[in-house]
Amino acid sequence: MTAAPAPRVTIKDVAARAGVSKGAVSLAFNHKPGLSEATRDRIFRAARELGWAPNLTARTLAGSRVDVVGLAVCRPARALGLEPWYMEFVSGVESVLAEHSCSLLLRLVRSLDEEVGVQGAWWRGRQVGGSILVDFRADDPRVDLVRRLGLPAVAVGHPSLTGGLTSVWTDDATAVTEAVRYLAALGHRRIARVGGAADLGHTAIRTAAFDEAAGALALAGAWQVATDFSGDAGARATRSLLTAAPPDRPTAIVYDNDIMAVAGLSVAAEMGLRVPEDVSLLAWDDSQLCRLTHPTLSAMSHDVHGFGAEVARTLFSVITAGGEAESHPVPTPVLTPRGSTAPPGIRV
Repeated sequence: MTAAPAPRVTIKDVAARAGVSKGAVSLAFNHKPGLSEATRDRIFRAARELGWAPNLTARTLAGSRVDVVGLAVCRPARALGLEPWYMEFVSGVESVLAEHSCSLLLRLVRSLDEEVGVQGAWWRGRQVGGSILVDFRADDPRVDLVRRLGLPAVAVGHPSLTGGLTSVWTDDATAVTEAVRYLAALGHRRIARVGGAADLGHTAIRTAAFDEAAGALALAGAWQVATDFSGDAGARATRSLLTAAPPDRPTAIVYDNDIMAVAGLSVAAEMGLRVPEDVSLLAWDDSQLCRLTHPTLSAMSHDVHGFGAEVARTLFSVITAGGEAESHPVPTPVLTPRGSTAPPGIRV
């Protein structure tokens, strides 16, 4: 005689095991406020012990899968593997997906047009329950795509770029302004910025903020160089800036990511320039790289892992709401001074 199948574990069973209400279980798995960390941990532990996961499929739109989240990135594979920001961001996303028994479908694309095709194919083929959209440009075609398809998505970018889509962003303009003001307060009057790709929206925001801050401070010199975020490009930009003879050479350089700042530090050493006595360097993101150099790199620090986690949580809010969720910023990057910045010409 065939044995009867084991009864299906439900949210009620998890609530009973954890000693909470069904509503508390829902709050925990949807990452809503109202529970202590100890209660959340107890709920997640009870779910693991019972082998239960939220019935996400019941919350899908048009029968699509929601146990897979899509992320397409328009960067070369090698460059992406060397970029600390994306590694931290993806790890933050994955930390939330794991709690929802979800997987990340990552695809590298060569152009924005290719991504539009990929996102459309994912949604029409019911391969994803939603997508995370990054690296927005002006008049980004993905805005119309998301609205036309009804694709649940979260845009990682300032609302001025994301066309009203649910978005999560960092305040790049304020961070750039703080960086320039800090260097000027140290006495630097000739400041350069090695930026990212010029067509990216957040690069344009940083570029405009740098120009405005430099103008407000009446700096003697302000230079900006666009790159592709790679170490090689950062090194070339630094070499170009530092080959000029004083007083036409910057005494401080701000970089749009850590890997370019590390490359810039190497170039300064190669040229016989002392950091920070001859030139001060300021990185962005503050990955572990900034603390492994000599001198250690000052940086605009922010929790990139936490940023990725918040983006994933917001996407689940979009999916469960069947539409849009509240757009919001994450904390602005904070200046963390270290050994690579000092007043110009001062021995430290």
